[in-house]
Amino acid sequence: MPDASAVTTPEAVAALQRRTVTVLAAGQVLGGIAFGATVSLGALLAADLSGQDSLSGLATASVTLGAALCAIPLARLAGRRGRRFALTLGNLFALVGIATVITAAAVRSFPLLLVGVILIGAGNAGNLQSRFAATDLAASGRRGRALGTVVWATTVGGVIGPLMLTPGEALGQAIGMPPLTGSYAFSLVAQVAAFLLYLTALRPDPLLTAQRLARSGEAGREHIVETDRPIAARYAIFAVAGSHVVMASVMAMTPVHLAHLDPAHVTTIVGVTIALHVFGMYGLSPLFGILADRWGRMPTILLGQGILAASLVTAAIAPRSQVAVLIALFLLGLGWSAATVSGAALLTESTLTAMRPRRQGRSDTIMTLSAAVGSMLAGVVLGWIGYGGLALVALGIVVMVTVLSPYARR
Repeated sequence: MPDASAVTTPEAVAALQRRTVTVLAAGQVLGGIAFGATVSLGALLAADLSGQDSLSGLATASVTLGAALCAIPLARLAGRRGRRFALTLGNLFALVGIATVITAAAVRSFPLLLVGVILIGAGNAGNLQSRFAATDLAASGRRGRALGTVVWATTVGGVIGPLMLTPGEALGQAIGMPPLTGSYAFSLVAQVAAFLLYLTALRPDPLLTAQRLARSGEAGREHIVETDRPIAARYAIFAVAGSHVVMASVMAMTPVHLAHLDPAHVTTIVGVTIALHVFGMYGLSPLFGILADRWGRMPTILLGQGILAASLVTAAIAPRSQVAVLIALFLLGLGWSAATVSGAALLTESTLTAMRPRRQGRSDTIMTLSAAVGSMLAGVVLGWIGYGGLALVALGIVVMVTVLSPYARR
């Protein structure tokens, strides 16, 4: 493992970057396993402990709240202490959160459950940083590809996590864990593994190395580009947040809409639709990273808006067709992937190295809070003008992101 002071040449930076992306991708797989179980079980535990199905949504809201509250503090810590410190601290938050959730289930405390879920959400704020950490030392022609690779790794953990529910419950019963918490045993192991991985393998720290190279100019302009374009950075934050709101609001209401279309087969239909949607979100992210590097950040952001528009128009034209909704959700995931991967790359290269953690944390906070508000308002819109109307309202956000795109070139 090279010492930080030895990373001075472009070749040494490139070698450290490859190692960093590998470590971050592995960490995303492990973190995704823990987070997948939380998303799958949080609502069930909330309904069980509160005794009211109407309060089950508070678990998902608490995850979002935890991520939003900790995004900026963790980003600032990363700027001062490095990515390794911020990521391992996020892992510790998640570990404490998992232990709190298990304790809450054992003592039947709903408020304690929400505290635990908020802490797990705080840990997810660290996971969100991983995609930015992949760009700290990336060459300008490979920045999107590195970011897309780490985003893609989320797919593995996100799929494995929910699949561990059944064996997790069997394990939990065997070792005497409270009901509905067995899968958290796997989550604990995964989080500990991620913590040890970041602590031991994410060395030298990519962000601290990038900051040192930016001050000295040793690695050359291919890897360290000191350009500050605040208007472009603000547009990137808006494009990422807008695309995320569109995706989250429509996706959140799709299971409710499908339940009204075919109540008898709702679980199968929803399962297939959401699975295809998640594949669209993460499965092709390396491809969009390559496109962002070859075509440019703005053309790929606009490609994402075009795909999002196609998705929303499909949903608006044929909201009562299960096939149309399936296609719309797949396109929704693809458009989100194209826009967020290229938008994150644009934000990174429009910001001075010393300022990146703060702007990146601000982007994550705005993205998560906007999605939370959008998801809540989506339920009101769905009840008011239906699924097709919700798609048209979301289309307005896509239009705004597209119309304001010239600002990114200023």
